[in-house]
Amino acid sequence: MDSQKTNLIDYYRCNFAVVVPMANEELEFKKFVGALQNTLEQLNSGTVYFIIDHSSKDSTLELCETLSKNDKRFITIWAPQSRNVVDAYLTGYKVALQNKHEFIIEMDAGLSHDPNALPMFLRVLHEGNECAFGSRFINGGSIFDSNWKRTFLSKLGTYLSNTLLGTNLYDATSGYQGFHYSIVEKFTAYSLVSKAHFYQTELRFLLRKSRFIEVPIHYRAPSPSVSKKAIYNSIYTLFYYFYLRVLGKAPVIY
Repeated sequence: MDSQKTNLIDYYRCNFAVVVPMANEELEFKKFVGALQNTLEQLNSGTVYFIIDHSSKDSTLELCETLSKNDKRFITIWAPQSRNVVDAYLTGYKVALQNKHEFIIEMDAGLSHDPNALPMFLRVLHEGNECAFGSRFINGGSIFDSNWKRTFLSKLGTYLSNTLLGTNLYDATSGYQGFHYSIVEKFTAYSLVSKAHFYQTELRFLLRKSRFIEVPIHYRAPSPSVSKKAIYNSIYTLFYYFYLRVLGKAPVIY
């Protein structure tokens, strides 16, 4: 049994990073960080980048900075130039690129995404896939502690993406996803249209010709609200790429 455990750790041990935008997370901070630390210890590897900007109004920045002083696996990045969540993600990705991480995984804070799923993302990336997309709507995945409106919007977004953009995904709107270094290099050099969480759908459309696989995740969404601004930006982005597709000019990253 000990030999099997050692082999498992060796298999997953690699130079990987996790990018996590953090905003107003003080209530769930300790529990979330504890779960992350437990997973990193099991893997015996990994670096976590916390990205924080002016949208965070509570003590999240101070909590992250204190953690970074005590646990060098956690690096706090203050990003005052960040205008939205997409900027925050891209800031984290670019820092991870600079530090030459082989695999880079993005996830949400507050236990919306389960840190216990990190080994699964690493496994499919180890197996030759360039992208690993978290999916709540395939066998083994789930969405819980969520308002029905959030679930409806997620399924509607996936349906519209598959119909208008020609993708073939079970879940086009999940934010838990991982990439090989070479893929991150390419999409961070591209000017994304999205300014909100629809950017994950945009990425999956742009990366449709890459080697990817959907992996089951358990998603917790305690907040029932989605801002109107985010919805409007999602609609604009969706029809922007649909228009390009009709013209036969749809961009692709591979």
